[in-house]
Amino acid sequence: QVQLVESGGGLVQAGGSLRLSCTASGRYATGWFRRAPGKEREFVGSWSGYTVAYSDSVKGRFTISRDNAKNTVYLQMNRLRPEDTAVYYCAVKVVGAQYDYWGQGTQVTVSS
Repeated sequence: QVQLVESGGGLVQAGGSLRLSCTASGRYATGWFRRAPGKEREFVGSWSGYTVAYSDSVKGRFTISRDNAKNTVYLQMNRLRPEDTAVYYCAVKVVGAQYDYWGQGTQVTVSS
């Protein structure tokens, strides 16, 4: 059983920054997703070995990094916008190409 613990959400003004953390019980390919009220879940970005990917909506503003010693993947979010308001989830791939385990989610609210 893989356990994921997310932290770092909160309330910030537009233009501000937040850093989310996702700590797993091992080292796995990790993705970040978000779900805004009334919208479908959206891919934000992912870290997989040497490959990092971002959605077009966050490219240039968000950065994913990893601390291998802590089994933690970070989502640094800069120049936040009100439309970034959502519950953010991390997920990991344990077996195969699908995300098998999901974090509990953390709320990010960006005020205008």
